[in-house]
This record gives sequence, C-alpha cells and structure tokens, in this order.
Amino acid sequence: MSKQKLSILIYSLAGGGAERVVSVLLHELKEQYDITLVLMRKKIDYEIPKDTKIHFLEDSNPYENGIVKLLKLPYLGWKYKKFCQRNGIDISLAFMNRPSYVSIFAKIFGNKNYTIISERTTPSMMYREDNILSKVSKVLIKKLYPKADFIISNSEGNRIDLLDNFQIEASKIETVYNPFDLDKIKKLSLEKVDNYEFTKFTFISVGRLDTGKNHKLLIDAFSELDVDKVELIILGEGSLRAELEKQIKELNLEKSVSLLGFDNNPYKYFSKADAFVFSSLYEGFPNVLVEALACGLPVISTDCKSGPREILSPDSDFSFQLQESIELSDYGILVPINKKKELIEAMEYMMYKFDKSNVENRAKNFNKERIVKEYIKVLNKGIK
Repeated sequence: MSKQKLSILIYSLAGGGAERVVSVLLHELKEQYDITLVLMRKKIDYEIPKDTKIHFLEDSNPYENGIVKLLKLPYLGWKYKKFCQRNGIDISLAFMNRPSYVSIFAKIFGNKNYTIISERTTPSMMYREDNILSKVSKVLIKKLYPKADFIISNSEGNRIDLLDNFQIEASKIETVYNPFDLDKIKKLSLEKVDNYEFTKFTFISVGRLDTGKNHKLLIDAFSELDVDKVELIILGEGSLRAELEKQIKELNLEKSVSLLGFDNNPYKYFSKADAFVFSSLYEGFPNVLVEALACGLPVISTDCKSGPREILSPDSDFSFQLQESIELSDYGILVPINKKKELIEAMEYMMYKFDKSNVENRAKNFNKERIVKEYIKVLNKGIK
C-alpha cells in the first residue's frame, strides 16, 4: 500500500516554536507518510531530514506591507491548490495563521484533500488591539477556520478560545500538545558555551524581541534585584533589540544583562543557568518552558490565558488566571501578567527558596513518541 501524501505548510523554518515542532514531525512522520514541506519564505534554521522534499510557494519578504500580505492570500491559496493537485496531496497540515488562511483559500478554490490547520496562539489575545490588523485577523479566523476539515490546537487555552470566541464546532477541534525530542535536548545541553561565562545566579529567557514577550518588564524587574549576585541572559532577535539595548544602558545593566541573539541550541545555556523566566503577555503553547524543564531548569512564567498553567500546574483549573500574588507549583512559579512587583517576588523566591529536584519529570509528559501518536490519529482522519 502506498503512503498517503502529506503536505506540511508553514511560513518558514526560521527560529520559533511552531517551526521546531515541524522539524520534529518531519523526522518522526517520514516513515508513515510521503511528505512535502511547503514554505512561504526561503529560510531554514532547523535540522530536517536530508531527503525532505521542499516546495517554495513564494519567497516572501518578512517586512512586506500588511495590506499586500492580505491581498496576496487568495492568490497564494490558488497556487497552493495547484501544487496539491499536481502532486496528489491527500492531507494538508498548515501551521500558524497565514499559512492556515492560504490552506483554506485553497480548499475554497476546490482543493479536495483533507485540510487540517494548527492554531498556535490565543487569537483573542493576539488580536486584542483595536486596530485594522486585529479586526481583519479576527474576521479571517471567524470566516475561514470553520471551513477547515479539522483544527489542532496546541493547548487547551487555545481550544477554549476558538470555541468561545470564534464559534468553532467542538467536534472539529482537538488539543495536541507539542512534541519534544527529550534525548536530543539532553544531548545538546551538554555542549559548551563559548560566548558567555556563568559567574552568578543566572536567569535566562528565550523569545523574539517583540512587544508580546514583554522583555521590557523583565529587564525592569531584574533591575530591582541585587545585581551583584545575579545575571540575566536573553536569547532571541527581533524588532525591539535597539530599544532594549537602550533600556539596559539607561539602567546601568550592561554588565548584568546580555542580549545574545538567536541560538539554535538554547539548551547548552539552560543546563548552565539556574532558572528560566518568561514575561510574555500571551502564548499558545510555549515550547521553551518544556525545553527548560527538560534541562532541569525551574520556570517562572506569566499566567497567560493559554500554555504556561497547563505546563507548570497541570492539575489546576485551566480557566483560572492569576490577577494578583504568585502561585507555586512543583515545576515553577506562575505570576500575573504585566505585574512587576510579583515578578520580582518570584525571581527572589527562585534565587533563595525553590526546590528544583522534580522539574525534569514534568517534561517527560511531552516526549515526541507519545505526542506523535496523537498527531497520527488526527492525520489518519483524512485517510479515505
């Protein structure tokens, strides 16, 4: 029996959580499916199987005008439909919003394959601003997402958001957490760090330097600690680098806070740091929290509507969200969103009191073998 032909559509494989998931799936699904990776930008930062078939739908400019991006969606949907027809694609799996829109436009234009999209963030939070981009994005989700054959959410928070705020049918959506290659993470964590010396209690954070990750608050909170005893590493690149560099200079933190840019192996830093700290305003399922736990690193995270609570406090009510005070768990500390005082309290608790002996066990719940089986169950819904 020939393999089902699977197309995995994503914007690019530049650094990011969804991109890392795709790199894992390409390795783990290649024996079961005939896979083509379809990209909208010619950038691949993650390791993928050498024999992976790749098709570029376009080579997009990441700074392209938003109106142009919007107007191109139907055209790209038509191109994707033609690609799927030429190559006999049986199942289409799209990651992230824009590729999902493209995939559904292809279906509207007559694409007959089983169309699955994967929601990676909480739309009502991501598009909460009162501007044209947010309004258009919410309209696109409400109009297009219901036309997909099936939707994977990568957290319960995302699933609930789509049910409550975007009128998605419950029967068409299922939560499948992100898969992690824990053995690979452990191996990579043993590599040496050549560009940094760990001399004090070290907090580390990873994420794009943008408003959503809220690094400004993190740096402000860090400045209130005893900087003679502590240091902060931030891994990632983004549009706010210059602004954050200016903030660090104004607070006289040049010797204590380091922006080290993107590194494809953050785990070598995790294994040598003392705690992970995450100040994000909203998330889908933050991979980096599981990756930190896998390296034995306890986590401080804001209690976003989706993701962190499910990881750090799995027995709690996922619909609950902290508004004040901190919450301790076996794996880390949850703090309210955008609250400097509570973030400082959590960081100080982590420095002097937290027992991190149990954190690594939590990561085992997300091992790739377990999660990939759940992906296969969803993909096989499309087998006729």
